[in-house]
Amino acid sequence: MAPQKNDVLHGTLAMLVLKTLAVNGPMHGYAITNHIQRASADLLRVEEGSLYPALHRMEQLGWLRSEWGMTEKNREARFYSITRLGRKQLALEEENWARLTEGVARVLGYA
Repeated sequence: MAPQKNDVLHGTLAMLVLKTLAVNGPMHGYAITNHIQRASADLLRVEEGSLYPALHRMEQLGWLRSEWGMTEKNREARFYSITRLGRKQLALEEENWARLTEGVARVLGYA
């Protein structure tokens, strides 16, 4: 059997990042990835090569804002926070996710 891949499903990264920041407040990139991995009981992993371009794109779209700050380990890092527009996008993403998972569940349960 092939090994299971636990990378984040394409198209869900923005929703997971937005939700993480909505719940936890401002965070730097490494903390965001750690939170998603920990909250998913290690079922999901966000790679840096996916995260940072996504953070940049979401900032350009106005869903996030960022500012430089110091981490717990006294290192300078960019901290991201969700904007009002980002909260609206999160609500839309959650609605779309609910419809998608309902549709998949219906297909899986179809006899």
